[in-house]
Amino acid sequence: MKYPVLLLLGGLLLTACNKPETQPVSSWPHVAQGSYAAAISADARYAAVSSIQDGVALWDLQNNALLYQWRHQDSSDNLVFTLAISDDNSHVVTADHSTFALWRTADGQNVGYWQTDNSSIRDIALSNNGAHILVGRSDNVVQHITLSSGRRLDFLGHSERINSVALSPNGRYALTGSNDYQAYLWDTQTAQILYSFPHPSRVTKVAFDPQGRYAFTADSQQLAQVWDIQTGQRVSSLQMLARQQIFSAVRFSQDGRFLLTGAPTRNLVLWDVQSGRELQRWRVSPRVGSRPPSAVVHAVAFLDENRIISESSSGLAEVWEIRYD
Repeated sequence: MKYPVLLLLGGLLLTACNKPETQPVSSWPHVAQGSYAAAISADARYAAVSSIQDGVALWDLQNNALLYQWRHQDSSDNLVFTLAISDDNSHVVTADHSTFALWRTADGQNVGYWQTDNSSIRDIALSNNGAHILVGRSDNVVQHITLSSGRRLDFLGHSERINSVALSPNGRYALTGSNDYQAYLWDTQTAQILYSFPHPSRVTKVAFDPQGRYAFTADSQQLAQVWDIQTGQRVSSLQMLARQQIFSAVRFSQDGRFLLTGAPTRNLVLWDVQSGRELQRWRVSPRVGSRPPSAVVHAVAFLDENRIISESSSGLAEVWEIRYD
């Protein structure tokens, strides 16, 4: 997917970013009383949405059609708080604090169901074909699981609890962030650390560019960085104005030029990867009845060169237009 329209002639910029858009092009309710978590596939074809009332629902975003509904065993109240869709759209992994499950998107069938030992799950990631699962835990351990062989590799490089994990599409490389102020890029075959990305506060969000070019790391204060994963060198730092900015969703564009972030403050922002400059800002719709009006942006994706899509705790999928002057 290319984004040539974003390369504006004559040095023109996108519309000034200090006035966020609040009116989506279109929106669809996916959860009546608000969602607990959500993930959008890399190509924006699917969304997996978790809510206490409805369990986990897989939506076809092209037709806004409900495909499947899943629950962890016989639990009446769904507590799935983190989930991921594989880059090839073949599988979805869902996790509550003590168990995780793998599902096929082709037929909705459950592939497996697992329980953790004596620690709680903090975040989870999935490789293509559902072949590998990465589990970040509260006991400072990140576990890489190869389903075909049952092999489990424990990464012990962090000294505090894990906050965020990401896995390359082929399952070979992991990116993990922790309360120990460190993000690590490491090899899942050997657990060898390839690069360390230090921060001045706890690392709260990490993400991969699926094309293997960049890594994103952000902490709990005001530092969010893009790294070249071939060299380990910093490409840019996001030019943020707000202090204590925390990100709840991150997505690189397919061509690697742009970064899309979502926050617990309803904010949805488009950034230039090379400069770290903010290009455009939106605010998702708040949850009905929330006082003050609030919503967490759970997931974001690029629909095409002119539109993006978000899933938030308001229970809405919303499409937003990239504006040009």
